[in-house]
Amino acid sequence: RISMQEHFAINVCPGPILPIPQISDFFPRFHDYPCTPPPPREKKILKEETFNGETGGGFKDGERRGENDGDREEVFDSDDDDSELSSSQNQSANQSVDEFFRKQESYLGTLEFSLLFDQENNCLHCTIHKAKGLKAMDSNGLADPYVKLHLLPGASKANKLRTKTLKNTLNPVWNETLVYHGITGADMTTKTLRLCVCDMDRLGRNEFIGEVRVALKKLKEGENKRYNMGLERIAQLQRGYSYRGRILVSLCYNTEKGCLLVGIIRCAHLAAMDSNGYSDPFVKIILQPDMGKKSKYKTSVKKKTLNPEFNEEFSYEVTLDQLAKKTLEISVWDYDLGMSNDFIGGVELGINASGQRLRHWFECLKNKGKKVEYWHTLTQQGAPSSDKPD
Repeated sequence: RISMQEHFAINVCPGPILPIPQISDFFPRFHDYPCTPPPPREKKILKEETFNGETGGGFKDGERRGENDGDREEVFDSDDDDSELSSSQNQSANQSVDEFFRKQESYLGTLEFSLLFDQENNCLHCTIHKAKGLKAMDSNGLADPYVKLHLLPGASKANKLRTKTLKNTLNPVWNETLVYHGITGADMTTKTLRLCVCDMDRLGRNEFIGEVRVALKKLKEGENKRYNMGLERIAQLQRGYSYRGRILVSLCYNTEKGCLLVGIIRCAHLAAMDSNGYSDPFVKIILQPDMGKKSKYKTSVKKKTLNPEFNEEFSYEVTLDQLAKKTLEISVWDYDLGMSNDFIGGVELGINASGQRLRHWFECLKNKGKKVEYWHTLTQQGAPSSDKPD
């Protein structure tokens, strides 16, 4: 009798084919002359059997061994050897079966996609081509897959993109391109792209199938790199990042009109402030020291988005000498009807700034009449006192 696992082992991993023992292996012959016993057996290979100190062949050792080297295979010496080797073979076969089924259970499918970094426009193009052999998630043996993308580290919902959902398939073909705006060269050295394949479930919660992750520092600028990766069951994205998003601002000092032109172009990857996973963002700008009503402006509100496009421009009448002493405060807010608006993040440009914020301000003053655009990371600057950390 053999167990069911051993039965599968025969089909999956039969191992080496062993010869059938001959009857002469168990009943050695008598001989007319005494002979020294053979050397100790090694590796369970049958040497010349002995019985009462006599060999079983009737030939000289050299003759007997020469005839049998090409004809006979390795056989078992005794019942003890049989049981010992059989036990080790069964253990090896069982391990092979376990490993086979583990691989089958852990196989989640493959995802094929392409990445292209456009440094000139600060964009990362992600083309999701197709998936193959996805794990069945529905009772009909199929799935309703879609792909969602995250940039790590970052706010979990603020930088999420997703493809359309394809119904009843384990080999979906999307050929869909998703674009991340506001991705700089510095981001490419620190960010990781996470592509997560999920199953859409209208009656319940969407189910996680598998994911892959790509370190963007390996992607060269202008290179359209294609990937074909196996999905893995990695821990879900952790929340709690303090990343608030980025804002693209343009500055231009018009010498003819004697004014500063401030352009609020767009925001990217804003933090989600509403329960639906989005925000209703708008931007406030103030030129300090306060110049009264003429120093405060506000953009329109963009509903239910984390990547709003404003493309609005505001003008401040101020001389170049006065402008050099002022500070431009920019803050992004989430609009809430009937309640106080939520602060998302802010940035200050001026003589007291540092790093890229100071560089942006200097380039505006230096290159009069030229529009200078910079991406800035939002911080706690400009937050109301209730939102500031202790």
